[in-house]
Amino acid sequence: MRVPPRGTDNSAALISQLQETLCENSEFASIGDLRAGHIYCSFFASSLGITIMLLERASASLENDNRRARVRILILGAAGRDFHIFNVCFRDDSTYEVVGFTAAQIPGIGRRRYPKALSGPLYPDGIPIFPETDLESIIVRYEVQEVVLAYSDLSHVSVMHLASRALACGADFRFIGSTRSSISSRPVISVCAVRTGCGKDAVIRRIAGLLRARGLRAVVVRHPMPYGDLASQAVQRFAAVEDCDRQHCTIEEREEYEQHIRNGTVVYAGVDYAAILERVEQEADISLWDGGNNDWPFFKADLEIVVLDPHRAGHELLYHPGETNFRRAQVLIVNKIDSAPVEGVAQVMANIAAINPAATVIQARSNIAVDRPELITRKRVLVIEDGPTLTHGEMAYGSGMIAAQKHGAAAIIDPKPNAKGTLIDTFKNFPWVGNALPAMGYSEAQLEDLAATIRATACDSIVVATPVDLGRLIVSPKPYCRVATIWKKLAVRIWLKCSTIFCFRTFDAISPRDERFRASARAQRTRSQLCGSPDATRPRADVFIADRERGRLLLAWQRARVARETRSASSARP
Repeated sequence: MRVPPRGTDNSAALISQLQETLCENSEFASIGDLRAGHIYCSFFASSLGITIMLLERASASLENDNRRARVRILILGAAGRDFHIFNVCFRDDSTYEVVGFTAAQIPGIGRRRYPKALSGPLYPDGIPIFPETDLESIIVRYEVQEVVLAYSDLSHVSVMHLASRALACGADFRFIGSTRSSISSRPVISVCAVRTGCGKDAVIRRIAGLLRARGLRAVVVRHPMPYGDLASQAVQRFAAVEDCDRQHCTIEEREEYEQHIRNGTVVYAGVDYAAILERVEQEADISLWDGGNNDWPFFKADLEIVVLDPHRAGHELLYHPGETNFRRAQVLIVNKIDSAPVEGVAQVMANIAAINPAATVIQARSNIAVDRPELITRKRVLVIEDGPTLTHGEMAYGSGMIAAQKHGAAAIIDPKPNAKGTLIDTFKNFPWVGNALPAMGYSEAQLEDLAATIRATACDSIVVATPVDLGRLIVSPKPYCRVATIWKKLAVRIWLKCSTIFCFRTFDAISPRDERFRASARAQRTRSQLCGSPDATRPRADVFIADRERGRLLLAWQRARVARETRSASSARP
C-alpha cells in the first residue's frame, strides 16, 4: 500500500487507498459500488477497522511532521523576562514550540503552569514551568533544540555554565536582544542598574518627583514580579497601598511599589506588558521604566539611565545583563560615593572611560536617613535589610548596617543562630550575608519564618532598612526605626519637546561651566590627540561631580591616565 507524502493534505490519497484495500478484500466490491455507497455487509466490519487504522496513521503522521517542523524552545527564566520574551517573540509564531519555562532565583515559583489565558491559541493547555535543576532531563525528554536564557543578575561564569549544560545535551544556546524583545511606547525614561541593590529606587523616585513638579503625568512601570496567580496578575495597577493588600503582594513586591505610591506615583506591573503599555499610554505623558535586578527595559527607552555601585567595583563588567546596560547607557550614575571606598570609585570611573566614554557620568551620594536614630545609639540592634540585595545581589550588608554604624550602635546582633524555617536555607545558600537579616517574603510561609526569627533574636531594637513598612505586615516584638535613602544633591530638569526627551543636569557643588574643569578636559583631549591615543577620536565622558574631594580624585586619575598614554605612545614610536 502506498503511503502519502508527509506534511501534506492526504485526504484524496487516503480515499484511494481505502478503495483499493476494500477491493482487494472482496470479489463483490468495485470502485463504482464504493462511490454509490454500496458496501456489502460481508466485509463491512473489516473495512471499518481498516478505515480507522488508516485515519489514525495519517493523523499521527501529520501531527508528528508538524511538531518536527516547529523549532522546540526551552526558556530559562525567573518569572520575569522569560514570560515577556514568550509573549513578544514566540506566542503567536507557529514556527516555534515553547515546550516549557524553567524557574530559578525566586523560591516557590517552579512547578506552576503559564496559564492558557496568556499562552494564546497555539498553547491551549498552557505551558509547564520546571525547576532549573532539571535542565538536562527536560532537554532530553522534550527533544529541545534551542535553550533561550531570559533572566538577570548572573555572573558571566554562571551564564556559561548554563550554556555548557545545554550544549552538552545537543541543544543550541542563545539570547533574545533588545531590538526583538522591546516594545514601543510614548516617551520613556528607563532607570536600570549593573547589579541588584545599586540604589536605582532613589533615582527613579527623584525623577518622578521632578516630572510631577513640572506638571507632567508620570507613571512608573515596574519590571515584572508575578509570584502569585499569573492569569490574575496579567495587568496590575497600584495607586494606593490598599491595592497591594487587595492583590496579595509579597514583601518583595511591596518594597518596589509602596514608596512610589506614598509619593503619589501610580505603578503598573504584571505579566503581559503589551497590554500594560496600552493602559499606561491612556494615563501617562511619560513612562518611567523601573528596572528589576540588572535587566534592561522591556520598553524602548528614549533616555537610558544606569546606576553603578562602587561598593562592588568591577561588577559592571562581570555580570549579565548588567554589562549590556553599562555599554548601552546614555547616563551613568556612580552612586553611594559618600560611603564607598575611594579605590572602588576610581575603578568604576576607569571602567567607564574604557568602555562607555560617550555617556554622561554623574557621581552622587545616597544619603541615609533614620526616622528614630535614638533607637540605634548605644543599643543592641537587629538589622533587617532588603532581601534581594543580600541574596542574588551578593552584598554582605546594606543601608541598615551603614546606618547602625553611623549612629553608634552598641552591637549588631547576628540573626543566624536564631533563623527559622526557610531562612535557615537562605543563610546556607548565600553564605556571604553578614550580620543582617534579609527580609525574605516571597510567600506567606517565608513571612511567618521572618517573624519567628525576629521574635527569637534577643535585641534592644530593630533597624528596618527594607523599603516596605514591616510594621503593617508583622507584629514587632521590639521598637523599630526605619532607614531610607534620599538624594539631596541631584537636580535634574527633564521635559518633552517634539516627542523627544531632553535631559539637563546640574549640581550645586561643581558647576559644569567651571572653567578649570573645562580647561582640564580640553587639555586632556589635546594631549591624547598629540600622543596618538587610540581613544583620541572617541567622545569623552561629561563628568559632573557632586563632591569637591571626589572631583580632585577624578582629575588626578585623569592626569595619571594621560601620563600612562603618553609613556605608552612614546615607547611605541620608532
